[in-house]
Amino acid sequence: MEKLSLAFYQRKDVIEIAKDVLGKIVVTNIYGKITSGRIVETEAYVANVDKASHAYNGKRTLRNEAMYAAAGAVYVYICYGMHNMLNIVTNDLNVPDAILIRALEPTKGIEIMLERTGKKMFDNTLTKGPGNVAKAMGISKSISGLMVGEKIINIYKDDISFLQDEIGTSKRIGIDGAGIDAELPYRFFVKGNKFVSGRPVR
Repeated sequence: MEKLSLAFYQRKDVIEIAKDVLGKIVVTNIYGKITSGRIVETEAYVANVDKASHAYNGKRTLRNEAMYAAAGAVYVYICYGMHNMLNIVTNDLNVPDAILIRALEPTKGIEIMLERTGKKMFDNTLTKGPGNVAKAMGISKSISGLMVGEKIINIYKDDISFLQDEIGTSKRIGIDGAGIDAELPYRFFVKGNKFVSGRPVR
């Protein structure tokens, strides 16, 4: 497999990147335990103007500082005080575009994932939804600010890609407080994949 170049993340259109990263393989190496999964669902968050973004209107805090890092940086935040959420920063330094990885289809290290999540049987709930993704892959807030491509986390491409009509879109999930921006069609997913989370899709 070929590692994605930084140029992939440095592009200006976070919406296109969120679609293009579908099918790519996330690999983590946490204390020597290697796990991987194919990305099957993402959400895009647009710098400054998107009310659903942690960086809306240029907000910059200790919590979201990693969003202002260079393209390819990892941004991990904790949701509801318990779920780690994996995001990849795109665009230029100090332009806080980001992509949330919402679901993976496991490809390696399933036994490790089961151990991490406390599940006894492998089914689609293992990596369905962003909280499960982070738990199964061993991702925590401690890696926020690291770059994709370092030993801990990498993203690769292989010979699998999806045609445009195989990719669905919808509004994002769980951001009802974002007003009109909650309706933006910034969620992308592989149609028919059993690991995709959330509402009925189109």
